[in-house]
Amino acid sequence: MLDPKLLRTNLEDVAHQLARRGYRLDTQTLSTIEERRKRVQVIAQQFQQDRNVKSKAIGIAKSKGEDTAKLMQEVADTGAALKQAEGELEQIQNELVEIVLGIPNIPHASVPDGKDENDNIEIRRWGEPRKFNFTPKDHVDLGAALGMMDFDTAAKITGARFVVMNGPLARLHRALIQFMLDLHTQEHGYTETYVPYLVNADSLRGTGQLPKFEQDLFRIPRTKFEMEPGAADSAMQGEVYQRGSFKAKEENWYLIPTAEVPVTNILRDVIVEANNMPRKYVCHTPCFRSEAGSYGKDTRGMIRQHQFEKVELVQVVRPQDSYQALEELTGHAEMVLQKLELPYRVVALCCGDMGFSAAKTYDIEVWLPGQNKYREISSCSNFEDFQARRMQARWRNPQTAKPELVHTLNGSALAVGRTLVAIMENYQDDKHGIRVPGALRSYLGGMEAIKLSQ
Repeated sequence: MLDPKLLRTNLEDVAHQLARRGYRLDTQTLSTIEERRKRVQVIAQQFQQDRNVKSKAIGIAKSKGEDTAKLMQEVADTGAALKQAEGELEQIQNELVEIVLGIPNIPHASVPDGKDENDNIEIRRWGEPRKFNFTPKDHVDLGAALGMMDFDTAAKITGARFVVMNGPLARLHRALIQFMLDLHTQEHGYTETYVPYLVNADSLRGTGQLPKFEQDLFRIPRTKFEMEPGAADSAMQGEVYQRGSFKAKEENWYLIPTAEVPVTNILRDVIVEANNMPRKYVCHTPCFRSEAGSYGKDTRGMIRQHQFEKVELVQVVRPQDSYQALEELTGHAEMVLQKLELPYRVVALCCGDMGFSAAKTYDIEVWLPGQNKYREISSCSNFEDFQARRMQARWRNPQTAKPELVHTLNGSALAVGRTLVAIMENYQDDKHGIRVPGALRSYLGGMEAIKLSQ
């Protein structure tokens, strides 16, 4: 979330910067709420001061043996008025927080202006798309011809946007995960991390998926049983728990849309000492997305699925290091494609195409011969302190000895399914076979190609 101080002191400037990403900030509502907050805060402070003065007067009166009944009643009345004012102030602040949670991050000055993906800026390319002496097939036809990729059976088991893989193709998919984890831990200095695939609402609020994007998530309602007050004391005295000792409470867990959520939340409500910075995590997880806003888009094949695998990079750094870290993290994701010898390009997303929490994003797009175009395979973003403020993730600045907000970054390195698609389409032959990239052969027992006979 944005710094509330910015909204109080530089509201019009914030509105101007957010307009670059097509977001209209309701400055009138925010100004009205801020005026209410100031007014009620002044009233609360006056009541507090009045109560303090009268409380001291009671002490003085008692020392002189005077009657204090009237003063005590006045203190009680002032205390009741103070409590009411504090309650109103809390309500106003909660109202303000709800609004602020729905405001996106401010784009960095270097982010290009624009409305959508057509305004993104290409930064660089690597590799040349292969020239085929036959018409290349897409991964769906290749997988079907090999008998190793089955969307119809997945639809029978669950529904649309799922896949069943088997044989060497499933093994290649698994090998990609191991290859990526080894590369990032052994050459790029990341710590491999295993996390839950279910998270609570606080975690999703921390990284920015809630409250605004709940429709994109798979929600798992659950009943939590909490012990009634006093039940624990009874148990310590040897009494048996009764059904009435527990109170049912409904709550929601969510399947993770990306490992970014649980990994970044490792540092929620944590202060990291300076000598433990930066923090660099790599994590493989399945990811689950409802794709609520993608109806009719990429319905063919593995490009956009409800369940898919990713290897995610997360960095938590000092604010002054975050843009250098973004370039480094993006380079780490690119290295996967370079070692697999897959042509790609890097684009800087324009303001209108960036995600809600990002201050700056690079997309890496891999060449897919079956579609004859570049398609996104990774997004690498710097969120600055936007997520950290929600999570209260901080580091201790040795110069001030005080906790300060960290900057968080993440990027896919890479989306495993899309990497598999890219290998299938770029390494295919005219007999529906698929050559195995050299970097992966040791993970496949020396296998050089996936062929129909397998």
